[in-house]
Amino acid sequence: MARIKQKGKAGAAKNFITRNQAIKKLQVTLADFRRLCILKGIYPREPRNKKKANKGSTAPATFYYTKDIQYLLHEPVLLKFREHKTFARKLSKALGRGDLSTAKRLNEDKPQYTLDHIIKERYPTFVDALRDMDDALSMLFLFASMPQNDKISAATIANCERLCAEFQHYVIRSRSLRKTFLSIKGIYYQADIKGQDVTWLVPYKFSQQVPTDVDFRIMLTFLDFHQTFVGFVNYKLYSELGLVYPPEMDVQKDEGAAGLGAFVVEKIAKNITADEDAEMADVDVKDTSAQVASLGEKLATIRDDSVEEAPVEEVEDDAAVLDDFSTAAPNADGALAQPDATVSAPTNLFSNFTFYLSREVPRYSLEFLIKSFGGKVSWDPILGAGSPLEENDPRITHHVCDRPNQEKRFPGRSYLQPQWVYDCINKGRLVAIDEYAPGALLPPHLSPFVKVEEGDYDPEAVPVEAEAEEEEEEDVEEETGMQVADDDEEEEEEEVEEKAAAASTIPTAEDSDVDEEIDEHERQLAAEAAGVAYSKAAPSKRGKKTDAPKETKAEKEAREAQDMAKIMMSNKHKKLYAKMQYGIQKKEEQTNSLRQKRKAIEKEKRKGGGKKGGN
Repeated sequence: MARIKQKGKAGAAKNFITRNQAIKKLQVTLADFRRLCILKGIYPREPRNKKKANKGSTAPATFYYTKDIQYLLHEPVLLKFREHKTFARKLSKALGRGDLSTAKRLNEDKPQYTLDHIIKERYPTFVDALRDMDDALSMLFLFASMPQNDKISAATIANCERLCAEFQHYVIRSRSLRKTFLSIKGIYYQADIKGQDVTWLVPYKFSQQVPTDVDFRIMLTFLDFHQTFVGFVNYKLYSELGLVYPPEMDVQKDEGAAGLGAFVVEKIAKNITADEDAEMADVDVKDTSAQVASLGEKLATIRDDSVEEAPVEEVEDDAAVLDDFSTAAPNADGALAQPDATVSAPTNLFSNFTFYLSREVPRYSLEFLIKSFGGKVSWDPILGAGSPLEENDPRITHHVCDRPNQEKRFPGRSYLQPQWVYDCINKGRLVAIDEYAPGALLPPHLSPFVKVEEGDYDPEAVPVEAEAEEEEEEDVEEETGMQVADDDEEEEEEEVEEKAAAASTIPTAEDSDVDEEIDEHERQLAAEAAGVAYSKAAPSKRGKKTDAPKETKAEKEAREAQDMAKIMMSNKHKKLYAKMQYGIQKKEEQTNSLRQKRKAIEKEKRKGGGKKGGN
């Protein structure tokens, strides 16, 4: 005979535990319980039946998995919390007695915990860690821009700035930046690291007002975990590139607001003796001499073909877009390494350019972007120390400014607004500089993170050739007052309309069937005399009708099948289907409206350009 189940001993009542029960079981305060759950990544759960999970009670409660709470019983950080509770009690007693020496000794031996083991538990693989970098980086950049107060210490802000700068240096070295976007919240960046998209948000460098309605105890707990987490990731990334971690920081440059230039990124020095180095070089030369010779011939033929077939374009664009052919290490089978298909933007976009940043542009963002794509940057001394070039240096090719009128201009360089850098990166190519001249009306800054689905309006899509031809014909009609259609067709259409009108003027009688037959016979005779088929003239008495496109057999079958499916639906599914169709129709109307607006704007632009050209 089966054992009778007892109420509250199995099912949801056993799998879930309330927050108050968990606190009693762990013997910690509510603040320590929240901190422990944040560090371990344990969050509340929602049972299907709250009444069963709460053993018949309908009182509001927060539930956790019982296994998660059982897992916390053996957490080393929990022991440190208990030790800290004992330390706080001893310290308060010493201060109450006025024993300052004992209080100082207790404070020096204050129990501290580390989160290294938690990082390894939560992220067993490095790819798992990269997938969780978005929130960590966004929080670090947020606290790096906040002012010091009684809740946020200066050491915490400095550590966040250091970790952010280290990660930015890795992105610059690895050329892994792919997208960027200027939004109201801040500047979005996206990097491709080991096939994982890492997106983070950097706030603008404005004076920040610390809100009073934010619980900074919880925020600082998250920040404590994210600092340790990003430190682990940075160490792994630097080690894979063969760089020294942590990079050295020049204190003088940092005090002078040098930004990224205050850090010195160096490669790891390999301690190899001279004999070992010579032996390794001999082996490499013997093994690869034949392959390098054949590789040089292949590269020579590739260069000749590219020179013969390459179209003539602007010199500035060619210098940035063409690849720099260098001797690449062949694979084991002697074939050249194929390019990575996941790379969407060229990493050497600004490799041949030197930029100068005026004092009114955001240096902290433009310096990072330009260096990430191989460019060289210098800036106004008021923005910080460490600028490699002065403003009048002839090597500067692009001058980034955000003023409508530039008082002093240097010959041989292009003056442009900061948005040009962002749009070039998002489009993966160098766009025309004319639209980004100082004082010019900038083109729309579109988000590269929006994925255009089927039926959506794509602002970057090139208009269809047929639509462009129709627009040209309309322009010709408006300017010359003539139609594009042939004269013969116009004359034939006018004759048909006149004859049809003459045939339609015959009066109709509806008094009797005999009169109707006589009138119809007379109308047929009049139409034949006019040389027009009666079928064309007859509809004119009931008004003009537009010829609807004929429905094909396949379309008819599909429509009938759809109607049959609607009939077989339940009322619930019919309402859901109607809502879906309503949403699709609204989306199509919005898309068509945007397309019409774009067509009208482009038409106005062409008119304005034509008038200017004519004048």
